[in-house]
Amino acid sequence: MSSSDILPTDFYRRDVVQVARDLIGKQLRRELPAGIAGGRIVETEAYRGADDPASHSYRGKTPRNEAMFGPPGRAYVYTIHARFCLNAVAQDDGSPCGVLIRAIEPQVGVDLMEQLRGDVKHNDLTRGPARLCEALDIDRQFDAWPLDEGRELWIEEAVEQSKPTIAVSPRIGVSQAQDRLWRFFVNGNRYVSGPRKYHSEDDGPPPR
Repeated sequence: MSSSDILPTDFYRRDVVQVARDLIGKQLRRELPAGIAGGRIVETEAYRGADDPASHSYRGKTPRNEAMFGPPGRAYVYTIHARFCLNAVAQDDGSPCGVLIRAIEPQVGVDLMEQLRGDVKHNDLTRGPARLCEALDIDRQFDAWPLDEGRELWIEEAVEQSKPTIAVSPRIGVSQAQDRLWRFFVNGNRYVSGPRKYHSEDDGPPPR
């Protein structure tokens, strides 16, 4: 890895929906004591702060969601049912937006991730945000972590030259703003979580 491969702060300092789409195909990396682990991002969801009732920041800043209000390019890690979920903070400082990284296709350090996850099916190794964090040993210590510095936890440019076929759908598991098509994923990829009905032959409708 070279420093030029790491996604810069300005990548995240854009509209959160566009960042969520553009993160598909990028590489999530975690430096573990025994080596590097990670893979290709294949599923994301955008959450747009004050005008998005499904967002953790919709009702304002709290100790739990403070990282969402920080500079873009930081991580926001939250706890759900004693497990963790990783987000990349997007847009401008003070604009509490984030991209939930829902799944990666494991490519590097697969044996390390298997040790952390235990005896699970390979397809389930990093399929879903909580499984992903468990496989990469990501917890609240990485809340507000700078993803743009290339140490311990970061996101870098895609390895492949061709762009993946991206499908679009409503977000999963939200009870409000269910009509917003802010979930992006690699069409047909077996590591994507959620209903298979959203996979199709084309890119789906545009985000709104």
